[in-house]
Amino acid sequence: MIIFITILVVFLLLMPFSAYNSLIKKRNQVTNAFSSIDVMLKKRFDLIPNLVEVVKRYAIHEHDTLTKIAEMRSRMLSGNLGPAEKTDLNSQLGRSVQGLIMTAENYPDLKADAHFRNLEATWTETEEQIAASRRTYNAAAIEYNNSIMTFPTNLFAKSFNFNTAQLFEATVEERKNISAKELFSN
Repeated sequence: MIIFITILVVFLLLMPFSAYNSLIKKRNQVTNAFSSIDVMLKKRFDLIPNLVEVVKRYAIHEHDTLTKIAEMRSRMLSGNLGPAEKTDLNSQLGRSVQGLIMTAENYPDLKADAHFRNLEATWTETEEQIAASRRTYNAAAIEYNNSIMTFPTNLFAKSFNFNTAQLFEATVEERKNISAKELFSN
């Protein structure tokens, strides 16, 4: 009987320490999970506008080059040019086509459609990482909140001033889709 009472007393003495340490670990997991949301949002904030700008600039360059070649070709085929103009235009057209071919040969993946696919893939991946971070945070917050609210740790949580963690809920603004059209028009 003395052994049982001794074990019970030791257990009751150690229980607050164990409960406190457990709650501290869970609160730190919630803090860590929340900071990973910040990291992903910062990534989105930094990455997406920069990618959009790169794609816009390359698309403009590619569009301008192809438009210039098409215009020169049209002028060549119009038949309204003298020999000197044809020679000059032919030379310009040759240089433009040669430059385009060299770019395509040296950088076969350097095409606007590839940039757009990369932008889309990166954007999707970033949004998925943000969603995963939010789910991780909510899971950690629920586990922490359950620890605070369930017996016997709830007895110690109040005395150690452990408060429940807010679950992540998107604001009205965050629930709106990001408009690629708006990003490309800026």
